This record gives sequence, C-alpha cells and structure tokens, in this order.
Amino acid sequence: MGGAEGQEAAGGAAPEGASRIALSPAATELLRLLHDQHGPLMFHQSGGCCDGSAPMCYQAGEFRTGASDVLLARLTVEGVPEPVGFWMSADQFERWRHTHLTVDVVPGRGSGFSLEAPEGVRFLIRSRLLTEEERAGLDG
Repeated sequence: MGGAEGQEAAGGAAPEGASRIALSPAATELLRLLHDQHGPLMFHQSGGCCDGSAPMCYQAGEFRTGASDVLLARLTVEGVPEPVGFWMSADQFERWRHTHLTVDVVPGRGSGFSLEAPEGVRFLIRSRLLTEEERAGLDG
C-alpha cells in the first residue's frame, strides 16, 4: 500500500495507526496529476451496480453530499495541499464497514463522470476484512 492514510474515520477520529481506507502508489500519483489539472478533489462511492460501485473522483464540492452519505476519511496525499475527502453512501458503508479499502488504479475507462476518465484509467476499490484490532479501534 502506501501513499496516504485516512485521517478521520466515519464517526470520528481514527485511532493511531487505524484506518478504513488507503491509497495505492498508483492512486496517489494519479491524484497528484488530477489535482494539478482540477484543483481540490473528493471521492464519492455510491454503491450502485457495475461502475456505480467504483469510487468516482470529482472536484471538491462538485458532487453534493447529504445525510445519506458518510465521510469515510480525509486522505492526506503527498504533494496535494488539502485532504481529499472520501464519501460513501450510508447503505454501502453499512455493507462494507467491516472492510479496509484501498483505492487503486487500473487501465481502462469507466462509464461515469470521474475525473480520471480522460487519462485512460479508472479508480477501483480493493478490500480486505479488518482485523479484530482494527475493528476495535475504529468502532470502539
């Protein structure tokens, strides 16, 4: 992994070393490029089917979040001055709350409005179950 760690977990500040989300080195590099092109960024993952379950990257504030969304983390990205918020629909979060997510990048285009589409790549989520220690630290 590497790149960035979540600084704020859903429901409050994450304990030292515990996070729900991280960025792969490829995602970190792409976020620096997108920030240079578009300015401050954010992610939203809706939990729909197919591409709707992929994280979508927008200019910060371009996607309107509301009461049905959870702020999973404010990601620190080396070379990007402001944190990148990662939002998820509350329904999706309830299904994935027991997992650690890593935002990664793969070749190919998704079918959304995510900022990386013109680059010929797309963001995706890789997941693993949280350990007992991580779960206790994040939910406790």
